[in-house]
Amino acid sequence: MDGIVWALLGAASAAVLAGCGSAYGVGVAGQAAAGVVTEDPEKFAKVLVIQLLPGTQGIYGLLIAFITLSRVGLLGQAPAQLTPGTGLLLFAACLPMGIVGLVSAVYQGRTAVASIGIVARKPDQFAKAMLFPAMVETYAILALLVSFLAVSAIPV
Repeated sequence: MDGIVWALLGAASAAVLAGCGSAYGVGVAGQAAAGVVTEDPEKFAKVLVIQLLPGTQGIYGLLIAFITLSRVGLLGQAPAQLTPGTGLLLFAACLPMGIVGLVSAVYQGRTAVASIGIVARKPDQFAKAMLFPAMVETYAILALLVSFLAVSAIPV
């Protein structure tokens, strides 16, 4: 397989996997948030902020995809002539963001559901409730850093 195809598969995996995780995470948190807002519309802003947290992984995956596509010349330039080895390296460099983005967004969504439950019962504990899903975010940020550094270090 041509190197550019491997690079495209890497960019797609970062965006698609992290995006799917974010869609799930934001979805389950949104279901919980909707239940809270039905009972008390005043809590809308607080639960919305918590619901949005799992969406960041999709943004990170998209960022890695754009960086990869830019590096290989698929955003406005002529595509680079990549060897299959270089393409595989780019594919592998995108995988941390894709895989960790998927898993962390799913778990961040589940944690956000629990945090929304805290806000439903004790709205004054919003800051504490935010910490639980924010801790899961740490691993998505680490994966973003690894993929960014790896994609940037591969000579194209």
